[in-house]
Amino acid sequence: MWRSRNQGQTWTPLFDSMPSLSIGALAIDPADGSVWVGTGEANLSSDSYAGTGIYRSTNDGASWQRVGDSRAGNPIVSTTVFKIIFDPAGDALAATDNGLFRLAAHSNTWTPVLQPAGPNDNPPYDQQVTSIAFVPGTNSRQVIAAIGWHGPGNTEYNGFYQSTNGGLSFAKVTTTGAIDQADQGRTTFAYSADGTRLDAIVQSISELAAGDETSLQGIFVSTGSPASVAGPWTLIGNEAKLAASGSALAVGSGYGVGIQSWYNQDLAVDPSNPNHVYAGLEEVFESTDGGNTWNTASPYWNYGLACNPNCPNTTHPDQHAMMISDGKIVIGNDGGVYSRPLSDNQQYGDWSDLNSTLRNWQYYDARAGLLGNWGRGDVGVWGGLQDNGTSFDYRGANQMIEPAGGDGFDVIVPPTNAATTMVGEYAYGLMYSTTDGGHTFDSYITPMCIGQEEAGLPGGPRPDCDPNSRFLTPIAADPYNPNTWVAGGQYVWITKAGWNTTCTDSSCSWQKLYDTGAGNVTTAITSTHNGQVIYDAWVTNGNPGATFNRGIATNYGGTWHQLDVSSLPDRYIAGITVDRRDPARAWVVFNGYSRRWIPGGGVGHVFETDNGGQSWTDISGNLPDIASDALVELHGRLALATDSGAYTARAGEGAWTHWERLGSGLPNASLNNITIGPDGYLYAATHGRGVWRIPFGESRGRD
Repeated sequence: MWRSRNQGQTWTPLFDSMPSLSIGALAIDPADGSVWVGTGEANLSSDSYAGTGIYRSTNDGASWQRVGDSRAGNPIVSTTVFKIIFDPAGDALAATDNGLFRLAAHSNTWTPVLQPAGPNDNPPYDQQVTSIAFVPGTNSRQVIAAIGWHGPGNTEYNGFYQSTNGGLSFAKVTTTGAIDQADQGRTTFAYSADGTRLDAIVQSISELAAGDETSLQGIFVSTGSPASVAGPWTLIGNEAKLAASGSALAVGSGYGVGIQSWYNQDLAVDPSNPNHVYAGLEEVFESTDGGNTWNTASPYWNYGLACNPNCPNTTHPDQHAMMISDGKIVIGNDGGVYSRPLSDNQQYGDWSDLNSTLRNWQYYDARAGLLGNWGRGDVGVWGGLQDNGTSFDYRGANQMIEPAGGDGFDVIVPPTNAATTMVGEYAYGLMYSTTDGGHTFDSYITPMCIGQEEAGLPGGPRPDCDPNSRFLTPIAADPYNPNTWVAGGQYVWITKAGWNTTCTDSSCSWQKLYDTGAGNVTTAITSTHNGQVIYDAWVTNGNPGATFNRGIATNYGGTWHQLDVSSLPDRYIAGITVDRRDPARAWVVFNGYSRRWIPGGGVGHVFETDNGGQSWTDISGNLPDIASDALVELHGRLALATDSGAYTARAGEGAWTHWERLGSGLPNASLNNITIGPDGYLYAATHGRGVWRIPFGESRGRD
């Protein structure tokens, strides 16, 4: 959470030390001006982070208190919060992924008021309340809500609900008109200030399940005095109509308007004009005539449009939040915060970028190297960002540089020359390399089939390409030779050609070393001694369940083989690290929680072997039960990246089982990766608060 006192020119973080930095809802209690924060990422994609409840501040964010008691039975402690609203009596309603809860004024206990599947919901998410609103003109006695799990499956309770007693109880509503109630997924409501219009974005369960180019059922409106959640509903926007409004996502392109409407949704209605409506999907759409016509206010990108080559700047795509204030529409998306005047209803342009000090970059990986021939004697850092490409930064820079766009994942950086040389990665293993600081790239270097297809490899993917790469495909450089790289999909791959690596229709530098098995895909890979020893962790059917499996393959000992992992947790392996001095010693890091969410998942997060994986020892010790992501070792000291900051342990202290927080000042964000730079600093890639560093070595006093 961040605060700006000057309409987004500068920002101050307010929530860095809280248990969860992922925010699903913000609200101001009109009774006393207190700020309420609902934690948990309100999208429920596979990489969304859970929350730890709702918090309240009465001193402008200087301190926070959890709202509701902290007993184990408190039903809202561990939910994702989509929205919080208040009635004039001071009661609060919170829409979560496990129902709708009410907190009476001056009470400290949340009570479920809409939870049709019951308090012990299994399977999860079938009573996910994605939107709530008071009906204007009813003195908050009438409340509407939408249960909208995006599916497929677990949609038994999806639908629109209404309360006529101020939110004490709810009944399901049968809708009339254009909305297909049987196909209603995630939904967002927005009333006009006078209550005469109720707009709704509705996602289609069937379109998403079919993998169509859109998952949008449509944008709908109900009118009346006040407008009823039952309808009749009128369709005012669908893929075709919105695409024709100036969208950059054409019908038939395979990636159409609303393809991510299960993930990108919001609405805002001008309080002074009920016919002035903004809709957020991948793009921002605006209507000044109640949805009869639309303009694309912010397209997905600003090229390939009729205005070329003079298209104005757009915002980032993938919209999640909208607010109308002080004569402006303010939007929040995967790239930050932007605004433009309400009076400007033209197609495209006139957006103000409000991100100059909003340091909230979501890194998957970051690697450091000396700047070398720049002559600065300093270190540069390359990193892969969620939906914001591959970045380059260095101490003293005025701003980060983004040479490559789209999603960015793992990076490879030579420790002696980060100024010019790097390997980055797009989705599903599309690797790209540069030797001129990102001015030009070679994108024909990946052995992954989907990556080769995405790169437009002439002739299509090679016959011997890897058929099973992950969205984030693990790649790594060998510490003994930065020109030796390993990568993993279904197969384990190695190249020793470094930045001369190519993989085209005529030749490929990558050598296929081992098949982990049909349906398996690598989750973590590491190499040492110039590729002589490699450990590869893999998974089958990525979400734990009846068909979930995980394993580790290695060539330690001279031949490739699968390790016996029966003594290890039955959970996702997020990281694996090998001791570069003794390749028989390795550590494996497990994600997920030992005692929650994954029945039978096993206990422990960090395990060590000193015999090449023949046996394993749990060294989790006093670590909290928190999902862990990556580990490094230096001079007998371990550093562990978790979903809740960094921890460290030392040899000789309970066989590395005594863990403590590493240093101070690091925001309590998820650390997706950590690395030791050539300057002796530990670099932490956080998913939400940028890249941080701390001296790391033998001396405890260096922290």
